[in-house]
Amino acid sequence: MGYRLLADATAIVHFLFVAYVVVGGFIAWRWPRTIWLHLLAFGWGFSTVLFTIECPLTNLENWARHRAGEAGLPSSGFIDYYITGVLYPRSALEEVRVLVMICVVVSWVGLVWLSRRRGARTAAAK
Repeated sequence: MGYRLLADATAIVHFLFVAYVVVGGFIAWRWPRTIWLHLLAFGWGFSTVLFTIECPLTNLENWARHRAGEAGLPSSGFIDYYITGVLYPRSALEEVRVLVMICVVVSWVGLVWLSRRRGARTAAAK
């Protein structure tokens, strides 16, 4: 029971991490200092897809599922198992990746624009 809960909690944390990789730049619009955390998360998430690096969250979930007597994730990993083919069709994988990149770039450009705008307002107030 405990290993099953650990596996499920790991899957939830993994979903939250993937969501943060996609929208963390927009969160930085409200809390600009969090952009550094987003850059690290994006760098890690991007490298796991680009270089097929194993994710420690996937390894933890697999370990916990095996200990609970369940099958682990397939070798294709978390995103392929839980997201691709579930939230969007497998045939749209490349389009989704492009949309994710566009979303991240728009969030970063928006953050730069907002930061400059805030800086101009601060300078004008002095």
